[in-house]
Parts: sequence; structure tokens; C-alpha cells
Amino acid sequence: MITRRHVIGSSLALWAAAGGCAAPAVKGRLRQSVSRWCYQDIPLDKLCAAAAKMGLQGIDLLQPAEYETPRRHGLRCTMGYAAELMTIPNGLNRRENHDAIERAFRVGIPQAAKAGVPNVIAFSGNRRGLSDAEGAANTVAGLNRLKPIAEDHGVTICVELLNSKRDHPDYMADHTEWGASVAREVGSPRVKLLYDAYHMQIMEGDLIETIRKNIQWIGHVHTGGVPGRHNLDGTQEVDWRAVARALADLNFQGYVAHEFVPQGDPLTALEQAVRICTV
Repeated sequence: MITRRHVIGSSLALWAAAGGCAAPAVKGRLRQSVSRWCYQDIPLDKLCAAAAKMGLQGIDLLQPAEYETPRRHGLRCTMGYAAELMTIPNGLNRRENHDAIERAFRVGIPQAAKAGVPNVIAFSGNRRGLSDAEGAANTVAGLNRLKPIAEDHGVTICVELLNSKRDHPDYMADHTEWGASVAREVGSPRVKLLYDAYHMQIMEGDLIETIRKNIQWIGHVHTGGVPGRHNLDGTQEVDWRAVARALADLNFQGYVAHEFVPQGDPLTALEQAVRICTV
């Protein structure tokens, strides 16, 4: 029986035998990275080595204990977790969470800064009966407590936009306008949005025009094939090269992190995504 672990192991062996990359790494106008959780069966060191040979610049969504691993390969953690207690359902939209979140960020943001991690993730939390207006006001209040910490250490807090239609029912930050209104109200260069294009395609579509309209509030971007959150290939409804080109034409200075669950050979799928988004 051929297992998923066997396929990944075989792909790593072939990757190494070929010098770690099927073709030379290519350069483009965007800085690309890859989300760790999508490649959990590949040891982080090996994922970093493969990513570096593809021309990626970092690994997304690492815990502080993992921050140093990408640095051994000339990469960085491009998005870190600064507060484990802040989860997708339980976030900034409830004031009773703010004290604990602030305590965690007072530890987590300096850790990120010391390791050269430019961004840390944050979540709105689920509605649970809260109106969007009240949730936004609460989120602004929470971010206003956190922004001096982020500003002092040069680390950007990115509130992630997620779909509530399919993957995260009841999540509040499920439209770009809600997130942009929060970021606008906070008014800090260290508080931005994590624009997850997979999630926003599901919720609202119109990706390129939405990105153009809100680029000043977008600090980080995630990819993922729609439907299914799989490879960025011809089975998907999004023209990822066009999205990448729009970001590059806007002189986007953040990272575009690939956050899809690969089908087939995982490293080949990742390299394909990197090349599609190299513009």
C-alpha cells in the first residue's frame, strides 16, 4: 500500500537527488512564502531547504520555538503566532479577552522582533450573537491596546479575514470591508489585514478590485485553490497569476504565502504555485 507519508518521502528523495529543485529558482516582484501547517508531514528543516531552493523567502505560521529553523536556511518566519490563547473562535471582538491577549502579546511581539519575524497573526473571533458594529468597536479597542507594543518593536499585527460560509461558521471578520474599517479606525501602520484570497473568493469574489481598493490595509496575503483549498492549477476558478500581477503592480511589499493542502507530490505542487505567482 502506498501511503501519503511514502509519497512525501519519495518526493523528498527525488527532490534531493535532483539537487533540490527541478529548475532554477526564479525571481519576481513578490516575496513568497509557504504555510507550515499544509506540509506537516515534511520535517520543518527539509521544508525550509526545499523552499529556499524554490526561491521562497520564508515559512508562515510558526510558533516561537520554531522561529530559528528557517534562519538556518537563509529564510525567516514570515507570520508568527504571538498568542496561542487567541483562537479563530475566541478573539478580539470580545472585551473580556483583551487583558489576556495583551499579556500574551507583550511577550510574543518582542519574541517575534528578536527573531526577525515581521508579522504576527490575530483573529476577530466568532460573532456569537454580537452585531458586526459592536464586534468592530471591541476589536478596535483591543487593537488600540496592542498597537503601541507592535509599533515599539516594528512588528505588524495582521487580522485574518476568513470565510464564514464554509470553513469557519460565525466568524466575524468575513468580509474585507469589515476588516478595512477596523484597520482604518485603529490607524496604525503596524495593524493590517491578512487578506486570505481563498476565503475572500468564497465570501465575496472580485479579488483584484477589492485588493486595489484596500491595498493600504493589506499587510499579508494567503493563497489557496478554490474550490477545495488545493493546488493553484487549472482546476481552480481563480486566475492566480492575474492576482499576483495585480499585487505586484500595486507595489505590494508584504508576503504572499501559499496556504493550500497539496494534492499529488507536495513539493511539485508548491513549486508550481511559486512559478504561477512569480510575475
